[in-house]
Amino acid sequence: MKRHVFPLLAFLAACGTPQEQCIQRNTRDLRTVDRLIAETQGNLDRGYALEEVTITQERWGYCREPVPEGQPALPPVPCLIEHDIRVERAKAIDLADEAKKLEGLKAKRRELAKAAEAVIAQCKAEFPE
Repeated sequence: MKRHVFPLLAFLAACGTPQEQCIQRNTRDLRTVDRLIAETQGNLDRGYALEEVTITQERWGYCREPVPEGQPALPPVPCLIEHDIRVERAKAIDLADEAKKLEGLKAKRRELAKAAEAVIAQCKAEFPE
């Protein structure tokens, strides 16, 4: 019984208080813009963007051959199995466009931060800790 209680308590603690949940729920756009600002600034610092692509590769494994109903199963045989992996690749960008995008994101962040102040105050009033 004890080993079931700890994961449950850890799960409940990760959920946050009602106040934290309210703030998280109402500032989602602000966090998204913050993430985009960090990504765009990183692109400018590097001079290129990183894009994630999926590549299909083959590797050796063991497969079971289908057998007719009622027949004994055959032993597995070596075969090539396809699997997808995700990799990051460099991607050329227009640095002037990227700088313009960064300025637009920073302006949007200022708007969202100002709007978030009222929402955070409302959440704190509604759910005092």
